[in-house]
Amino acid sequence: MEVRVVSHPLVDHKLTLLRDRTTVQPTFRRLVEELVTLLAYEATRGVRVHQHQIETPVAPTVGTKLDEPAPMVVPILRAGLGMLDGMLRLVPTAEVGFLGMLRDEETLEPKTYAERLPEDLSGRQCYVLDPMLATGGSLGAAVKYLVGRGADDITCICLLAAPEGIANMEKLLEDLEVPCTLVVSAVDERLNERGFIVPGLGDAGDRLYGLTH
Repeated sequence: MEVRVVSHPLVDHKLTLLRDRTTVQPTFRRLVEELVTLLAYEATRGVRVHQHQIETPVAPTVGTKLDEPAPMVVPILRAGLGMLDGMLRLVPTAEVGFLGMLRDEETLEPKTYAERLPEDLSGRQCYVLDPMLATGGSLGAAVKYLVGRGADDITCICLLAAPEGIANMEKLLEDLEVPCTLVVSAVDERLNERGFIVPGLGDAGDRLYGLTH
């Protein structure tokens, strides 16, 4: 798995505001959207394109168009939804699928509780949205799920990652014969005993949408 940490002053600035516990919910949502658009610029560097002949008002020329089928953007419910608008702002022609991953409290293994995806993703580039790569179990399971549907190129976009999560993802995907890239704005210090990224930014889902318990 290739890991890309996006280094840019605007990325660092927006991430700092996201980390701040005093940042209010509406501002937090807007910052996530803006940050994802910046991350998506790097994440789509390898998007598939082809040359396309056009006529400008002055002369004919050859430009670039995105290949078909269109890229598939897959937010992981629920927190990944907060990243969707930022991604679609950059790639408005992308199609969107949804994937819900939940940890089984008995086996502690991630399981799929909801999905809205094409049955056949053969030949599709997929962009998976999940704010926090903590333990990596759910995101790794999501990647495997998409590969099982035929996806042949997957890029995961996260706001933050923990070293433990990256290591676990690499272990989960070591036998995968499909290119997988992780794009993040920062790799933080560690996970704490509760599985939160340190220093992190708290629970991204709760800060986006409020408490559900």
